[in-house]
Amino acid sequence: MTSREAYLKTRARLSAVTEEAAFEARLITACVTGEEPARAAFSERPLAEKELEALEKLIERRLLREPLQYLLGEWSFMGLDLFVSPAALIPRQDTETLAEEALRLIREKGYESALDICTGTGCVAIALKKLAPRDIIAEASDISEEALALARRNAERNGAELIFRRADLFEGAVEYDLITANPPYISAEDMALLEPELSHEPRLALYGGEDGLDIYRRIAKEYGPHLKSGGALLMEVGAGEAEAVSALFEGARTRIIKDLNGVERIVEIIKNA
Repeated sequence: MTSREAYLKTRARLSAVTEEAAFEARLITACVTGEEPARAAFSERPLAEKELEALEKLIERRLLREPLQYLLGEWSFMGLDLFVSPAALIPRQDTETLAEEALRLIREKGYESALDICTGTGCVAIALKKLAPRDIIAEASDISEEALALARRNAERNGAELIFRRADLFEGAVEYDLITANPPYISAEDMALLEPELSHEPRLALYGGEDGLDIYRRIAKEYGPHLKSGGALLMEVGAGEAEAVSALFEGARTRIIKDLNGVERIVEIIKNA
């Protein structure tokens, strides 16, 4: 079987579980053959037996609705290549809106320090450290040791010098110009309706309590001593949650930011100078 034939076979089988079968088949075939995705779909190079066995295993896992990103073992975020695993949420384009707004504030306000809580893969903290227009002190924390181990690998892969702490939100934190968070925000009702792929991602990083807002309530109560005067708190929120999250920060200067799909995705809190 050639690489092209393997791609066609994979595309046909994946069409049962995804509308992006062609895209996913290119990436899976390329993962097995080591070729560029565009080339793998047209190459006439015969696959070795080991390659065919590896391809079959990946197809079977995808048919069981395991996310494509976990099959590949890596994914891109803000142009940075990151390792991914079931230890943490898969980096998504929605979260790039969070990182982009944080980078804008660093550039415009001259922020010099940042803390990323619920860091997961470390994607936001690494993006801030690598892409900020100035060198900043960046910390990343998570309650999951497995997630932190993954984040450390990603920081090393991207040459990002971060401070890591295993912590429940602000445990051990000092004071920062900028705090970012992509906390669990899925409600009990929505957890029952999750797509099968999401069942492979860590529940700890998904479930936000009965109404999805438990962690935001804690952040609202605890963030004050850790944010410098004039600093900013940026939080990713679930669709339809922005107003409710903003209301938790009574009296604070708040702003809601939409993502590329027009969904209210980020709640920004500015601490009065």
